[in-house]
Amino acid sequence: MSSASRRLPNRTPDLPSAVVTLAIGAALSLGSTAIATERSKDFRIETLSTKAHLISGGDVLVRVHVPHDVALRKVDVELNGRDVTSQFRFDSHARTLTGLVGGLHLGRNQLKVSAGGAHDRRSEHVTLTNYPIEGPIISGPHQQPFICQTASFLLPDGSTLGAPLDANCSAPTKIHYVYRSTAGGALKSMPDITRLPSDVALTTTTSGVTVPFVVRVETGTMNRGIYQNVVLHDPTSDAPPTPFSPPKGWNKRLIAQHGSGCPGGWYIQGAALGVNLLTADNLTRLGEGYALFANTLNHPTNSCNPFLAGETTMMGKEHFIETFGVPAYTVSTGGSGGAYTSLQVADAFPGLFDGVLVNATFPDALSIALAGLDEHLLTRYFLVTNPGSYTEAQQLAVTGYKTARAWYDAALQSQRTDPVPGRTDPIPPNPFLGGYSSAVWNPAVPVALRYHPVTNPQGARPTVFDASRNIYGVDPATGFALRPFDNIGVQYGLQALNNGALSTAQFLDLNERIGGYDQDANFVPTRSLGNTGAIRRAYQGGVTLGGGGGLAEIPVFDISGLFDEDQLYHYQWFHFAVRERMKNENGTTANHVMWRGGLPIGELLGTPTPEGAALARVVNEQSWAVFIRWVEAIKADRSRKTEMAKVVRNKPSDAVDGCWTKELAPRFIAERQTWSSQPDSQCNTLWPSYSSARKVAGGPLDASALKCRLKPLHPRDYRVAFSAPEWDRLRSIFPTGVCDWSRRGVAQTHVVPWASFGPSPVNKVFDVTGGDD
Repeated sequence: MSSASRRLPNRTPDLPSAVVTLAIGAALSLGSTAIATERSKDFRIETLSTKAHLISGGDVLVRVHVPHDVALRKVDVELNGRDVTSQFRFDSHARTLTGLVGGLHLGRNQLKVSAGGAHDRRSEHVTLTNYPIEGPIISGPHQQPFICQTASFLLPDGSTLGAPLDANCSAPTKIHYVYRSTAGGALKSMPDITRLPSDVALTTTTSGVTVPFVVRVETGTMNRGIYQNVVLHDPTSDAPPTPFSPPKGWNKRLIAQHGSGCPGGWYIQGAALGVNLLTADNLTRLGEGYALFANTLNHPTNSCNPFLAGETTMMGKEHFIETFGVPAYTVSTGGSGGAYTSLQVADAFPGLFDGVLVNATFPDALSIALAGLDEHLLTRYFLVTNPGSYTEAQQLAVTGYKTARAWYDAALQSQRTDPVPGRTDPIPPNPFLGGYSSAVWNPAVPVALRYHPVTNPQGARPTVFDASRNIYGVDPATGFALRPFDNIGVQYGLQALNNGALSTAQFLDLNERIGGYDQDANFVPTRSLGNTGAIRRAYQGGVTLGGGGGLAEIPVFDISGLFDEDQLYHYQWFHFAVRERMKNENGTTANHVMWRGGLPIGELLGTPTPEGAALARVVNEQSWAVFIRWVEAIKADRSRKTEMAKVVRNKPSDAVDGCWTKELAPRFIAERQTWSSQPDSQCNTLWPSYSSARKVAGGPLDASALKCRLKPLHPRDYRVAFSAPEWDRLRSIFPTGVCDWSRRGVAQTHVVPWASFGPSPVNKVFDVTGGDD
């Protein structure tokens, strides 16, 4: 499917050394085999655009390392018995052949490399497994139903991709050109690509190349999503892009971008990317020579399935490489839902990204939902079950948040787990987002397809669990996705009790009557029991962020972007949860930098104050500059040290923790960032951070234990004394014991890098169609 799949001249001239160097660098993380040494006696074959068992679209960029005593011109390459040597170019210095091998059929293909005569012939082969460009490869069966939206996706010239060609929402690939005008820097369409407009601006890239500011915009479909990539390319002078003739304006750096949100992110292709690749900020990056790519399925508002986002990123990067060549490095950026998508893809698919820069950070969408479920149980208890028995200060002491509004907004996020339409709830509405909204749907999904417990019990279920049912698994009795939420043994308000904010009677009543949920998110008097298999697979597939996969060896730069502990659930403890998970998995956070200070929601959605606007501008500019210098230094390090060692020793001196003052000329305060609501440091005085219900219950800051291990009740765990009847009551509330937060959670395990949930049999963790794991 690549636009660069034309046949290349037989025995073509040497590859440029820069292309060779860049390709080798990427092969270390994506390639299927180790790179041969110069004196190797054997052929070595590696795939540069993706792993050999995860190819999509019928073509793959391949490199062959030739033994020192074999003449390059004597090497033959065959694909399934067919001579494809003409698709390769040779580099005599590196002793390699590199080719874009097209014509792969679906399934297993054999690529054979050989040289020599009948009696001394030497050969090597590799299996290339090709999957449809529509997917799936490793994400399990396609979600059904699925609504195509190609006819609504707007292109740079105002047209759309048109009606879908098939049930997989395919559409023809379209190329558009836009340019930046000298008249105020406006972006204009360039319908005539045979000559440059008279008002085209020039730009000088980070490589020192000055080119017309003309952007090639490619839009097509992949993995049932709509993808787009953008790069400087002058069609009037540049050759059509191939891996061997990349655009002159591309600086060989690639940026992956992701959208935001999650509620409503199911059963649709997406009519928009969630991030405009041609915004002012992105035009700055394009003008510097960076290329960018995105897909509608990397926008959680379209698809709240992080594993599917990883598969889609894998396919998108593969296609980019097969079109333009191998980048020196790839980084990922995003805010809110784009932050957790960046983090989760980087962790579960090591090598796709060489660094992430995130803001308004969460570990994952699941963490938001699970925190919401805890807080929703508490709103139910305090507002309905036992109203008026606790002061607001006591309620906040139990919930952990700064204000009642902050607590309510955290509780509202449980709506992404609720499939029942039209449910009412007493939580006071947020002035920006409204009140509780169960069964959140994109309007594109017909009502007739939507779940209703009475009128359509077999309909599609709009929950964060059902969106990732291939990972969680399915309850055979109901057909619903299994759920990981568990509050067995959780002592709500434990710290508030020990701090004297609650009486023993209040603590006992709260925990006795807190209850749980059933599969339809109805409140029930008994506590919720999470499915152990679903919990284990959530860790293995990275649906809950572990932090010990790809994040163990790349720079992670975390900025606030949005800072508002008073409302809207983008709270600072989520930032610290990411750091804690990385520390617990890797023993260090030397590769994690945190800058705090950002806009409150009122300014973000309205008009920022001059101080807020200045802060946002400075943080965005400075964080990118420091982050990219860090990545550049790491990639320039050719030593044999471990990746983490390279990350640490190449860390710029200004890549340090700190916070920013909110002033017209913001000042940076270099200071180790700590989680605290107390004025115990300069940054915590300026930007305090609060807590959550599970943390107040004694849980860890990382919130990574989805189901706690239990221990027997013991009086030493309490700073207060219970009477004998109260202790008997406590034992009846927790008959199997209480959470032992000093131990890892039940079924808590490490992420499985490059896992498969089908159809690929390689590294398969679970197959929802067969129920095996």
